[in-house]
Amino acid sequence: MRFYLVMAAILGLTATIFGALGAHALKSVLTASQLDSWQTAVRFQFYHCFAMFITVLLHRHQMSIWLKRAAVLFLSGTFAFSGSIYLLLLCGWSFLGPVTPLGGLLLMAGWLSLLIFAYNAKQEN
Repeated sequence: MRFYLVMAAILGLTATIFGALGAHALKSVLTASQLDSWQTAVRFQFYHCFAMFITVLLHRHQMSIWLKRAAVLFLSGTFAFSGSIYLLLLCGWSFLGPVTPLGGLLLMAGWLSLLIFAYNAKQEN
């Protein structure tokens, strides 16, 4: 799970950079609607970098295939969801349009995996 910890840190770092880009450098390049989409991508990237951190920390206390699946899904979903929005806005690659909702589905599956882990977790008294 060390890989996912490193990737979560990279996602947090790049979300900070992309947030700053959106707040400053891209204001004159993107429309208000596009900037809203950019900020949505940044927010989702932040949410899911923290979700990955939590998943890794939980895995240190109780190993579970559901936690591993959640980490994989959070990572792939973030790349698909946020990454496709960034590329759509910066490069105009419209063929990536269908990737964004697929990324959202992967993120939802990550949360479902975390829910299944939580439901099946051993109770500590």
